Formats: sequence, structure tokens, C-alpha cells
Amino acid sequence: MSRLAPVSDLADAVADATREAGTLALSRWRGEFKSWDKLPGQLVCEMDLAVNDLLRERLTALDPAAGWLSEETADSPERLGRRRTWIVDPIDGTRDFVRGRPGWCVSVALVEDGLPRIGVLDAPAREEHWLAVRGAGATLNGEKLTASARTELQGARVPADALFKADQSIFECVAKPNSIALRIALVAADRADLLATQRWGHEWDVAAAALIAEEAGARVTDAHGVPLRFNQPRAEQFGVLTTAPAIHAAAVARLAKG
Repeated sequence: MSRLAPVSDLADAVADATREAGTLALSRWRGEFKSWDKLPGQLVCEMDLAVNDLLRERLTALDPAAGWLSEETADSPERLGRRRTWIVDPIDGTRDFVRGRPGWCVSVALVEDGLPRIGVLDAPAREEHWLAVRGAGATLNGEKLTASARTELQGARVPADALFKADQSIFECVAKPNSIALRIALVAADRADLLATQRWGHEWDVAAAALIAEEAGARVTDAHGVPLRFNQPRAEQFGVLTTAPAIHAAAVARLAKG
């Protein structure tokens, strides 16, 4: 088996490729492009496809042996035999992109043996570039990130448009981008304390952001509190829970109550 290039040798080039993809998307944002539903409720636009093509070219050149998993590419079981896999969402938050809102980003992760090793989010409409390398921390626009230090669930900030009635006396809403990757990243940046979903979601939605949050000190699991693993056959997770570390157990318990 050939030796894998060190992740640290790839991080800058992955960040550059993701930034280039963000620039391409931004060039057409609030402009003219086609959009349609690929499935009911699943919006896609021609820029999703253009960014996907650019990223596949750039990232495959960086590590030709890595597998490929993207929202905008037909999946292949071939990736399961690779130690490394690129996991990509060309535009996470397409609905915001199409509506001319800034809550979208380009999401790229390099996963090795089931764990993200590099995670990059480029959100050019927000002038934000997020980067994490496993074991080396996470940054936003070059500044080191430290996740929320909240110790109580009461008063936790949640990125949401509105809360269920049962949650209104416990949590506080903060601005919610359409991109779930950016919502996870808000916990990494201490702009939120908790992000939770309780439905099946795709790996490409969360792989890069999960590493960014973890490297900032947050806890990231599925909705049951189980650590996430990536490049799985189904390429899905049951929910995602990202929290300040001290409130994670309480959040898992609350989700279990339904």
C-alpha cells in the first residue's frame, strides 16, 4: 500500500481550492442561474453543479487515490475501499443561495479511516473562511476558535427561526443560516451554544463543520450522543448534536425525551 501524504501537507491547498470554489459561487450569487427541485423539497441550482465540477478537479488532483462523496455526484461503493475520501457539499444552504441570502457556504472535508482530518467552509457572502486540521485547532479568517464554555442548558443560544413551545423557556434564538454546516460552526465560534437535529442527514452536510467544532473544543455526536463516523455505506447520520462540552450530556437527555 502506498504511503499517504501527511494531512498537514494538504491543508493549505484544500483551503485554497475551497476558497476558489466559493469565489466561483459568489460570482453568480444574486445573478441569473437556473434552479429546480431534483426531488420534492430538494432544491438544486446550476451553480451547485459548477462548483462540484471545480472541486472534483482540484481535489482529485491533490489526492488522486482518495474516494469521492458529494451531494451533486452519483454515489459509488468504490469509495468504501479507500482509506481517504473527499466529502463535499458544493453549496450547503442552496435555498439561501437561490434567494439571495448569505447563509450558504462551500463545504469540503478530507476523511481518513472514518474521521475528518481536514475541514473547510468557505462562506464568501459572509466574508468567512473556516479551517480545521485534526489535532491542530480551528480558525475563522485566521483567528483561533474557542467554543462556548456554557455550563447550563438553561439560556443556551440556539440557531433557530423559532422554538417549540416546550423549549421557549429554556433556549434563546440566534440568527440561523440555511446552511447546517454554518449552524454547527456557530458553536465553534461561541456564537451559539447548541445545535441539534433529529432526522436523518447526509454526511456531506456535516463532515467539515463537525471537525471545525471539535477542534474548537465543542462536542459533536449524533442525536443519541454517539460519536460520528464518516464514509459509511449509507452516507447518513441520525441527527447531529453540537454543543458546548459541559452541556452535552444534558442536551442528549433532553433530546431523548422527544
